[in-house]
Amino acid sequence: MTQYLLSVHSSTEDYEVDMEEMQPVFEAVERFNQEVRDAGAWVFAGGLQPIESATTVDGTGGEVLYTDGPFAESKEYLGGFWVIEAPDLDVALAWAAKGSQACRGKVEVRPFQEEPA
Repeated sequence: MTQYLLSVHSSTEDYEVDMEEMQPVFEAVERFNQEVRDAGAWVFAGGLQPIESATTVDGTGGEVLYTDGPFAESKEYLGGFWVIEAPDLDVALAWAAKGSQACRGKVEVRPFQEEPA
């Protein structure tokens, strides 16, 4: 089976919502998570702290540089993700549709590269 990354994109405004207002979303996401686990498609998932907590590390030169903040300036950032196993893209897209409904956000689907033989 192929593993897929289902990534949830967020904006800085998404992190400014009252926690009480977000509680129904958290509950819907947990129900979705349980459905994925019960189906045997679960590999791993996680939500991320706001983008301000990011540090970019550049080890491509002679000296390693650490910069506060994201690698790229953008209006949307990776806010969380699921890694699932699915037999094909259609099944992964169906899971993404359910995840999108649960988290009330767009979900990007990308297959992982196959391991070299």
